[in-house]
Amino acid sequence: MKIIAAMSGGVDSAVAAARAVEAGHEVIGVHLALSSNPQKYRSGARGCCTIEDSHDARRAADVIGIPFYIWDMADEFHEGVVENFMSEYKAGRTPNPCLRCNEKIKFAAVLDRAKAMGFDGVVTGHYARTRESDAGRTLHRAVDPLKDQSYVLAVLNREQINGAIFPLGDTEKVDIRKEAEARGLAVAQKPDSHDICFVPSGDNAGWLRDRMGSEVGPIVDQDGNKLGEHKGAYTYTIGQRKGLGLTVPTADGSPRFVLKIEPVSNTVVVGAREDLAVTSMRGERPIFCGPEVGAAPLRGFVQVRAHGTALDCTYYMDNDQLVAELDQPLLGLATGQAMVIYDGDRVVGSATICETA
Repeated sequence: MKIIAAMSGGVDSAVAAARAVEAGHEVIGVHLALSSNPQKYRSGARGCCTIEDSHDARRAADVIGIPFYIWDMADEFHEGVVENFMSEYKAGRTPNPCLRCNEKIKFAAVLDRAKAMGFDGVVTGHYARTRESDAGRTLHRAVDPLKDQSYVLAVLNREQINGAIFPLGDTEKVDIRKEAEARGLAVAQKPDSHDICFVPSGDNAGWLRDRMGSEVGPIVDQDGNKLGEHKGAYTYTIGQRKGLGLTVPTADGSPRFVLKIEPVSNTVVVGAREDLAVTSMRGERPIFCGPEVGAAPLRGFVQVRAHGTALDCTYYMDNDQLVAELDQPLLGLATGQAMVIYDGDRVVGSATICETA
């Protein structure tokens, strides 16, 4: 096959590209330039879209012996990921920009461009697996549970999964680094990327405050009693305990947690830990990686964080929303996050959490 290797500049994508060449594919390496001004994104070895990363990707492509190009995706990234990040916080939700990047950029935009250029698919260094079944190609967890990235890939639809190649899903990260060393790749011991690439300081709240202002508003309890003030409701998230700046303590000294964010009134509601308990969730804009779910209840697992625990649940569709009812309560679940349904290690699909109860 003729495929694009998306090369971030890290060890995983470099080894994935090398494995694709060994598998007999015709491979071209591509690095995505996600900012028209890379200095405003993270620098050093902690990101995945810096000038240093593009240089590392080019050197890896040279060692592997494949052509290498840089694609300008700055406009698509800003509109599909950065703007979405800000608008979700403005609406009182907590988004996951890595999921949006996978959905809008690394697969939708890149795969569309690749197909238009006559390529058959895209190979990446994500830790996940695909399998052929009677229902078509399906997405599954990686062998290495500590590196499994099926959660952030659950936004891919069936067409995108058909065009995606994940050569690392059957290998543990420690062995990938050893393989990179053996292949002579300079990125073999390069640290993994962390945090959000377009927040240079790692301070999400500060980054949002700089762009969205610092409108003072009240922090109240569930009865509406004012307990303090904040400088922007969007800088808080459900379940947050630290940094609340409350001036009225509880009678017994117990901590309070953020229970609700009301963007219209710029109000943050706090309460006791037990008030964070959630037993069901609803998700909008569902995407199914395989056969679609219907109204009939099914048993499986739901995961709400990238490396969170898979929780036993019953799931089904209610009109156009995906519903998961938990066997055991979960504390501190924010709307805007992704709920990903699994059937064993197979990804059923995902949706954006819009309501909890």
